Amino acid sequence: MKIARIVPWAAFGLAVAAALLSVLPPRPAPFDLDAFGRLPVLEGGRVKPIDSLARNSLLIIRGQQSFASGGRTVSADAWLLDVLFRPEVADRQPIFRIDDPDVLALAGLKQSSQPYFSFATLAPYVGEIERQAHAAEPIDARARTRFQSAVLTTFNRLYLYYRLRNTAGGGRLAAEIGAPSAPAAAERHRLLSQLAYFRPVPPSPGKPADAWQNVGEALLAGANGALDPCLPALARLGQAYAGADPAGFERATAELGAIARERVPAAAGQVGHEVVFNRSQPFYVGMVLYLLALLALFASWLWKPEVLQRGAFGLLAAGAVVHTAGLVSRILLQGRPPVTNLYSSAVFVGWVAVILGVVLERIYRRGFATAVAAAAGFATLIVAHHLAGDGDTMEMMRAVLDSNFWLATHVTTITIGYGATFLAGTIAIVWTLRRHLAKRVDEGSTKALGSMTYGVVCFALLFSFVGTVLGGIWADQSWGRFWGWDPKENGALLIVLWNAIILHSRWGGYARERGIMAMAIFGNVITSLSWFGVNMLGVGLHSYGFMDKAFYALSGFIASQLVLLALALLPRRFWAGRAAREVEGAAAAPAPVGSK
Repeated sequence: MKIARIVPWAAFGLAVAAALLSVLPPRPAPFDLDAFGRLPVLEGGRVKPIDSLARNSLLIIRGQQSFASGGRTVSADAWLLDVLFRPEVADRQPIFRIDDPDVLALAGLKQSSQPYFSFATLAPYVGEIERQAHAAEPIDARARTRFQSAVLTTFNRLYLYYRLRNTAGGGRLAAEIGAPSAPAAAERHRLLSQLAYFRPVPPSPGKPADAWQNVGEALLAGANGALDPCLPALARLGQAYAGADPAGFERATAELGAIARERVPAAAGQVGHEVVFNRSQPFYVGMVLYLLALLALFASWLWKPEVLQRGAFGLLAAGAVVHTAGLVSRILLQGRPPVTNLYSSAVFVGWVAVILGVVLERIYRRGFATAVAAAAGFATLIVAHHLAGDGDTMEMMRAVLDSNFWLATHVTTITIGYGATFLAGTIAIVWTLRRHLAKRVDEGSTKALGSMTYGVVCFALLFSFVGTVLGGIWADQSWGRFWGWDPKENGALLIVLWNAIILHSRWGGYARERGIMAMAIFGNVITSLSWFGVNMLGVGLHSYGFMDKAFYALSGFIASQLVLLALALLPRRFWAGRAAREVEGAAAAPAPVGSK
């Protein structure tokens, strides 16, 4: 059919076109928030656009990058402007999410369907929240109670907000600039320099590239010499925003942008790229496209399989293109290989699974690889979305990881092994569900799923083995030993051994199709423990922070895989028995009257 041939290209083109629409700048507003968001600042050890800082801060505090208030949607940039220059407005905005009943009781609040509260509501209870948080802080993260973890999280969010609020003088920057050089003013400026969350004043010509100043430091320096021109421009920006003067706001923003381009010209293009990356949200768009591909494939099982199956593949390919574009953008922005932390590992594992799925679908053309790849891509990007809640996902590298060579070789290679092992397990899950739920099982499709699983396990063994060997060489260079039975090293070894056991069991005839599929599903358990379980333990040279929030999610995932493993081992008796009974009943039924 000619239409069936056009469908995948049409689905691909429409999906990519829709994704490109998100790159377009927002609709004109009274204030040029796009230009404001492009201003560079230094925070967390790296230069970033203020748009990234605003999004990350609001994500930490509220868990979202925008919110509804007063009948309108407030973007992260508009919220940060309110915090910096209209704190009386920002204090009344419901941005603090509190779910824990004991923390709510501590603040005299009741649980409701809207767990968001303003700073003004919480302000009378900040002292008690701080006292409880300081009591919980010395306790090891693994030993804290639910309340202790929740109250510490709430206090950290309140303190972040308080620091942002005082970064630009608490809305009084113009008054601070005009304050006389008196001891009281100097003390206030010292306090501002200590509380400031980010540094908006780029280094003057001749100074080191990292000599950015916060507002308090620039005020103190101005008291002993010439005032940095960034401060008056920033004060005019704040006055224009608070005074509802869009033209003045635009002039001040342009002045600050010109100063930044003159002092840090290399940052101008970088921050512009990052703003476009933030606006387009490629991994969110990719997640949506993978979900649409899954839905189209499910629909193909009921109606127009030839057309919808191809359309699903077109959507999957479009998702892969968007996913790849986001991955390449992160590489260019960071100047690093694709995997630098847990967040980026989730993004990369999903990408590996999707690309392998696209290749498998082009080989077998049965729709199963499309389903597996779309499900894997969607699931891993969901994991990445939740891992992004801690703030900046492009943070500075830890010293032990600060090696582009080993990040590009060991980390990337072993992560490809992770992705391939998960893909093999996901194909095995499809085999299991199809075997028990389908009334009729096509032997050709069953054989294709078995061949896919075998090929992907071979691929996974190669990359996990090479990645583990490279990791040993890196460990020798970093710590003076190739192997130390570190939990992460043990996890990597288990992945290699398990994939090798699967292949040897198949070659030796110890496990046939059903056993191989069950073993592939168990590979998901081993890989998840190596990937996330290390941080659960909180020990070893590869542990980069205890992750108590992910414990229940990981436990639930492992439990689900064990259930599917047991299902894979069960014989296919239910549907077979039912079909046999239907056939016997039809044969024994009396012929209708008048029939021949």
